[in-house]
This record gives sequence, structure tokens and C-alpha cells, in this order.
Amino acid sequence: MDKIFNILSSIPGFSGLSQNQLEALRQMVIDRHFNKGEIIFSEGDEGNGFYVVADGKVKIFKSSIEGKEQILHIYGPGNPFGEVPVFSGKQFPANAQAMVKSHLLFFPRAAFVALLANNPSLAMNMLAVLSMRLREFTVQIENLSLKEVPGRLASYLIYLADEQKTGDHISLTISKGQLASLLGTIPETLSRILAKMSSRHLIEVNGRDIKLLDRKNLDDLAEHGKL
Repeated sequence: MDKIFNILSSIPGFSGLSQNQLEALRQMVIDRHFNKGEIIFSEGDEGNGFYVVADGKVKIFKSSIEGKEQILHIYGPGNPFGEVPVFSGKQFPANAQAMVKSHLLFFPRAAFVALLANNPSLAMNMLAVLSMRLREFTVQIENLSLKEVPGRLASYLIYLADEQKTGDHISLTISKGQLASLLGTIPETLSRILAKMSSRHLIEVNGRDIKLLDRKNLDDLAEHGKL
């Protein structure tokens, strides 16, 4: 069993598939490698397939005419991205860029849709993945439109703690500038809020390592959005 097959079998969207179904996926996969900073696709490009991160890190983002960047998602190993155009037959709605040297698996649209037509279990898995994406966007829209930056930051720190499963100690896997973009703010504002949260003993910051000191009040901040 080769490395790509092992990666496919570990992806949540492909869980429960038979060996024959995984082998069919393996046959259509195209290996693609991107250097740090390289654009994978741009907004408006034809959605001719989707990707799964095998190794590395990818950011999905939108850019304004003035060049301001808003990060929508950051994906690591095992995460698919660019799936919606596969089903809609439309263009990519945002940009994708490798944040570090990355190995991606590319699934061509025509071959994947043909496989879906004959594999209801795979179709249900992809429906679950798309439903999860919709929920992520709903939460993100709520955070950006209804909460102030302190609430967005508290929500993200709690999310990281749950994702990393390290108790109250978390490690930022992106720069503070990238985190500011993800939260819809600027680095200077983020630094001020981190300092204010530290002074109120909600968190303790040491570089990219952050300790959550007061989970109860952090939960309250994430819920109500204001310090």
C-alpha cells in the first residue's frame, strides 16, 4: 500500500469507503507540489477539480481592489478544499496559496463526478464535508459581523485548544499577521487586544505559545464579543 493510498484512507471525507473505492480514487489523483507563497488557484479560475492537503499548509483568502487580504480558512494535512465548484461547475470563489512548501492531491472534476454517480457512500461523505464547510462559514460570518475583535480572538483560541487537544496550552501555527487577517483586523489591534487580555489574566502569551488562564471568562468573551 503506497503513501498516497494511506493518505486517502485517513481523510474523513473518504472514511468507510471500500478498498476498491479507495483504489478508484487513487487512480485519478494527480500529485502537485507548491513552494511557499505559490498560488494554487485564483478567484475566478475554472473549478476543474479540488485538492486535499497531503503535507504542508494552505490558506484560502479574498483580496480587495486595494490589496487588503482577508483569510477565510487555513488548511493542513488531510483537509480538502475547493470542493464546491466541483459540484456547481463554476469558478473558484476565492484564492488559494501555499503558506509553506506543500504536497497536494488534485482530483479532476470530471473523473470525480463520474465516480460519485456510481458510489452513493462517497456521495454521502462529500455531502457531510460540504455541510461542515457551510457550518464553518456560518460561524465565521457570525464572528465577523456580530462580534468585536476580542470575541473573535477568544473564539479562535478556544477553537485551537479543542483542536490541538492540549488542555489550556495552545500554539499558534500561523503568524500574528496572518491571525489578524483571519480575524478581520490589523496586527496592531490584535497586539493591543492580546496585551489587554493578558493584563486581565485571561491568557498568558509567550511568543506563539499561549496559555488559557481563565476559561470561564474566555467562554463568556467568545459568546458576547466584548472585553
